[in-house]
Amino acid sequence: MATPTSHPIIDSHIHLYPASELDTLAWCTPGHPLARQTSVSDFRKTSSDQTQGFIFLETDRKNNNSTSWTDPLAEISWLRRIVEDKPREGEGHAPGDSQLCLGIVPWAPINLGREKVEEWLERAKETAGEETWERVKGFRYLLQDKEDGTAVTDEFIEGLKVLGRKGFVFDVGVDQHRRGRKQLEEAVEMVERAHEGVKEGEKVVFVLNHLCKPDLTIVNTTTDPSFIAWRTAMFTLSKCDTAYMKLSGCFAEMPEHLAQQDDPNRIFEILYPWFAVVLAAFGPSRIMFGSDWPVCTVNGGEGAWEKWRKVVERMCFMASLSEDDKSMIWSGTARRAYGIE
Repeated sequence: MATPTSHPIIDSHIHLYPASELDTLAWCTPGHPLARQTSVSDFRKTSSDQTQGFIFLETDRKNNNSTSWTDPLAEISWLRRIVEDKPREGEGHAPGDSQLCLGIVPWAPINLGREKVEEWLERAKETAGEETWERVKGFRYLLQDKEDGTAVTDEFIEGLKVLGRKGFVFDVGVDQHRRGRKQLEEAVEMVERAHEGVKEGEKVVFVLNHLCKPDLTIVNTTTDPSFIAWRTAMFTLSKCDTAYMKLSGCFAEMPEHLAQQDDPNRIFEILYPWFAVVLAAFGPSRIMFGSDWPVCTVNGGEGAWEKWRKVVERMCFMASLSEDDKSMIWSGTARRAYGIE
């Protein structure tokens, strides 16, 4: 039986936003289950006492005008208030919460190419201020809902190379479950092209979100074409030694009856084929724990953070991982990938 982890935890994937800025979120419609404030105080309540901190991921702010960047910059201003311990009344964070925010991954217009990415970085840095900018570890341009071909345009590849030269990570958000193998194929091409002709030390680090969102409703993983395509892509992506994988986002891809299971061991049993592939492909030193909070609560319930922690504990136990390997999954890999001291 798996025993509770004694290792410090870094949650490598959470989202935060204040109620006053709900109208800036592209996905937020009246009645959406997440159309409410999610604050550092809320995260404190749901996570474990062993949690040392989190990495914030951008929340898909509106950006209809791709060069004004008003709402994405507002997100950075909101994060600055957290980092500088200057909360506004009602925003749900308090002095002292700054220490939990170990890394920040905002949005960036990678699709617009080198010049616009460089312009964005300057504006983002100015908005963030020195203390907050030090915690910006990378950027994300969410690919899961974009047109096919977006990630492999010349402009996108040049944008990624800018991040690499400046020492930033790129978080990869693709969705095989809903968009098919094309997204995986383009992710593979994107990684390869972003490193072409780039010297060591300037190659962008890739952090793959949510196992690339495979279809976790598959029953026969031995012959299912979707699973085979996903497995092939995982081993191909893992050949890049600066590619890391987040154990996160699975509740959104599970069938509802599984996500709402009270027994995390049952969830692990169903997800075993996917865990086995990721462990074999990337190894513990390139895998990191992430909750995808609060998104995980939509399908997994309010106790989803703790339930997912237990699922990952079970995986570590069943894989007979050493204490050092467990430490990497719970926090070490996140520190390495994002350059957190």
